[in-house]
Amino acid sequence: MNTRRIGTASVAEIGLGCMCLSHAYGVPPAPRDAQRVLHRAIELGITHFDTAALYGFGANESLLGEAFAGCRNRIHLATKCGMTGVDGRRVIDGRPETLKRTCRESLTRLRTDVIDLWYLHRWDKRVPVEESIGAMADIVASGYVRAIGLSEVSAATLRRASAVHPVSAVQNEYSLWSRNPELGLLEACRELGTTLVAFAPLARGFLAGAIDDPGQFAPRDIRRGMPRFQPSHFAINQRLLAQYRALAQEAGCRPSQLALAWLLQKSPEVVPIPGTTSVAHLEENAAASALRLDAGLIARLEALINQDTVSGARYQPETLLEIDTEEFATTERAR
Repeated sequence: MNTRRIGTASVAEIGLGCMCLSHAYGVPPAPRDAQRVLHRAIELGITHFDTAALYGFGANESLLGEAFAGCRNRIHLATKCGMTGVDGRRVIDGRPETLKRTCRESLTRLRTDVIDLWYLHRWDKRVPVEESIGAMADIVASGYVRAIGLSEVSAATLRRASAVHPVSAVQNEYSLWSRNPELGLLEACRELGTTLVAFAPLARGFLAGAIDDPGQFAPRDIRRGMPRFQPSHFAINQRLLAQYRALAQEAGCRPSQLALAWLLQKSPEVVPIPGTTSVAHLEENAAASALRLDAGLIARLEALINQDTVSGARYQPETLLEIDTEEFATTERAR
């Protein structure tokens, strides 16, 4: 697979988001099946693996720690701090003492002496970002972390953080239907030498073309609360799929591969991290690295799916208050 840079590390240009193996999309797979996905990813040449202390309230880090016990030197391992499970609740806490404690806990669960990339999962707006980044920089100096990153932040916050310590990566949602990084973050990443790690690059499964009825989502699937999957919005968004599938057929690829190829050609600073619980889908996603789209098809693709054609905000209002990303006004109102 082709490679890109995250800080000083060279990684395969498509990574693996590991959240769904333990968290957020209903009942996760059995550990042995999840490990089968992780091991197949390595066989396919995927090197960048993304987890977080939050996912499964530590279970996802433990899963990766066990799966990679014999091959840690073959992977680039990223995890996150600043948002964890406390007494069964999701808590955002960016205080330096909390970040340092959760780093120790992550190292134990991951069965490793060093984390390759350590993100601030959410900026705790009660704590100046400079203080949180300063604490993370201390951990880098101690040798337990190689590089630091941010998640769901704006260009302005990235610049503030970078004034304290180099930020190797920003992980924000980026896909055809979530183009928010184009409002300034991508430009800031280019200026600062920061990689944009794109989570939900398949629009939480929508751009894989396989979601016909969000009402069939599992009871604890986080998409149940997301506006774009609510009946009034989804009915509008679903109308885009027939033309989208036709463009994928024209490109000679699967719908999921079209979405990933678009991201890879959008900017050399982007590393998408699609998640999956399926080995077949994993193989399909990895193969997108070989695709090349012509300029005309890209133009038609962007005209079809963008902030003006997609209905609904990407998060519910209370979640939008927690994050710091630039937002398109048109996606924050019902049509």
